[in-house]
Amino acid sequence: METEAIQNFKKNIISIGRLLWEKNLVTGLNGNISRRVDDETIVITLDVTCLGLLQETDILHMKLDGEALEEGNVSTETLLHTEVYKNFPETIAIVHTHTTYTNAYFLENKSLIPQIFESKMYLGKIKSVNQVTPAVTDAAPVIEALKSNNITVLRNHGVIAKGEDLFDCFLLIQALEEAVAVDAISRLYAKSPGKKEQNKELASVPSESKKYKLFSQEQIDDIVKIVNNDPQMKDLGAQTKMTMDLAVQLEETGATYSFSFEDGRIAKVGNDTGAEFLISAPENIWRAVFNREIDPFVATTQKKMNLKGDFAKISKWYAPCSRIFELWGEVPVE
Repeated sequence: METEAIQNFKKNIISIGRLLWEKNLVTGLNGNISRRVDDETIVITLDVTCLGLLQETDILHMKLDGEALEEGNVSTETLLHTEVYKNFPETIAIVHTHTTYTNAYFLENKSLIPQIFESKMYLGKIKSVNQVTPAVTDAAPVIEALKSNNITVLRNHGVIAKGEDLFDCFLLIQALEEAVAVDAISRLYAKSPGKKEQNKELASVPSESKKYKLFSQEQIDDIVKIVNNDPQMKDLGAQTKMTMDLAVQLEETGATYSFSFEDGRIAKVGNDTGAEFLISAPENIWRAVFNREIDPFVATTQKKMNLKGDFAKISKWYAPCSRIFELWGEVPVE
């Protein structure tokens, strides 16, 4: 017999399925949705169902090991969903769709860097993985891509998003579809074939670069030197009059360093946990940030990092903060 919690999860899936349908993010019988119930089980839409017309009987309660706890035809994408849940214990929900414009864009491109500020901060660089079968039979490339972003594209197939709830997943998929549409329309206006840099990777840290112990005093000292000696940062700081206190914190140990900025220059470093802005994250996320695998703005909007402070206020210093985050890549960690 179903518990009240499972019934509520199924109702939530039905609502999100209808929303995806109404926003033209799914068509026909494509796409699937799942939600974690506990450490061992999930609820997931059945095979060959219309996400816009779901009933509770179209959603199956099953174990992560593949055992069905109810009657029904298991989704062909069960492997994809269960592997994501196994590899990301913090993931609560997954949505997989075959969105039209996103699929079309990634038939011709391997990645997308949104140009609109909000999309860029929310999505970051969207990467894709090659998909050669109608259903996912090897989830490893998808798992790898989802380590740095909560959404990724399977070329020739569709898109998958993970999050803390189903609405988070919906928002990511909708944002990506909009970003792709904006890119297509801007190309039409420009009457150009598009920007070649879309498929360029971010500059990687040279293998010979020095690597630091995470949150070591040496790393912090060199961050200060690099930021204060950067001509671009000097100009941006002066133009925006960026004067604030920004602290970074390692969640596991509570280690905190605060940077006092005056017109973009770091004037003082301390350990103030009460700084105007505090960015905290676990060790694996900080490592990814300093090794240029995750953009800090994206990590914040996707809830991988926690920002305390008025986000609207810090947004006025978007340009210098973006430059600071770029410079962090020059102090990679071991």
